[in-house]
Amino acid sequence: MKRLHPPLLLMVLLSSALCLANQPLIVVEDRGGTPALPYYQALNLGHNISRSKQQTPLARQQYKSDPYSEADMLPARTPSLTPGKVTPRAIRSPGMTPFFLVGNDPLSRAWLRQQADVLRNLDAMGLVVNVDTLDELEQLRDSVPGLTLSPVSADELAGRLGLKHYPVLITATEIRQ
Repeated sequence: MKRLHPPLLLMVLLSSALCLANQPLIVVEDRGGTPALPYYQALNLGHNISRSKQQTPLARQQYKSDPYSEADMLPARTPSLTPGKVTPRAIRSPGMTPFFLVGNDPLSRAWLRQQADVLRNLDAMGLVVNVDTLDELEQLRDSVPGLTLSPVSADELAGRLGLKHYPVLITATEIRQ
């Protein structure tokens, strides 16, 4: 059997790899349905994601010397959600960690007090979808010690779950108030 010449073999392999490098990617499966670009733009990383000429180069951008705090996430507003009645329904989301949505309003505060033990037993994570200031967020936290409450905007989440109102508890098997 004749032995292949190593430089020739290397050249053939490299040329075939270069031909394949110009081919577009093939998406085998995409369950997201939503482009990720808005999430990257929201990070404001400084490099040109949207190809805008108005953006300052990364090297010249000014950054805060302190780390970001929770106050930088406020106000957290979710225009698509309002306080109101939620119709309970079953869902199938095995393995999902329970979480709940609340706001800084009388209905949410009353619901939190009534459901606090249930939420603690489930080890549910709280997302505060409508809160303006750090003081308001701290007052909510003080009313239910032992629960984690984080400010977020949840328009996308509300849309995917078909929610219009809060307070609401979402578990692996149900959505309920």
